This record gives sequence, C-alpha cells and structure tokens, in this order.
Amino acid sequence: MINKTLSKIEKTIQQDATLPDKEKTKLMDLLATLEVEIKELYKIHSEEAESIVGFIERSTHEASRKKKNPTLLKLSTDGISESVKEFEMSHPKLVETVNYISSALSNIGI
Repeated sequence: MINKTLSKIEKTIQQDATLPDKEKTKLMDLLATLEVEIKELYKIHSEEAESIVGFIERSTHEASRKKKNPTLLKLSTDGISESVKEFEMSHPKLVETVNYISSALSNIGI
C-alpha cells in the first residue's frame, strides 16, 4: 500500500505543469528520503506509517490542484504534522523530512 501511494505522489509531482523544476527536484529528493524512513517505521507502526503517507498524498493533491483551496491544503498539511508528532524522539529524520515536505507543499499552494 505504501509503495503504491508513494508512486502516486511521485507521479502527481512530476506531472504538475505549474511546479518549477527546482521545486520538483527538491520534492523528489525529499520523497526518496521519506521512502527509506517510512519503510523503517512501517515495520513497527504500519498504521501510523500509512496515515503519514496518506496525509502527504492528500496534501500533494491539494497543492497541485488547478483551482487551489487554501483551507483544504492547510488541513491536509496540518494533518501531516500531527501524524508524525509522536515520532519526534524515535524517528527524528522522518519527522524532519515530513515537515520539509509539508512546508514545501504549503508554499506551492500559495
């Protein structure tokens, strides 16, 4: 499930015609880091890992919509932040990566 969702996120980013190449590259690099970190988390906390990736998928969708809805983007990026809070001590690299992704998606949606 996680691999499929990560692939969908990657495809959404790559196909976004309004996203500058520099931002695409940045997000793709972050996704590569996320993939490693989320797979480690999945081994122990599968439901939480799926929630994190699900919120990132929703945020990517909202950020890449032609007709942006800032409220929905904020809700989805807030969901990302909330979904990783409990892992700040045990998985700091995951939390850092997810927060960078959330910030980048928020900036795209502006």
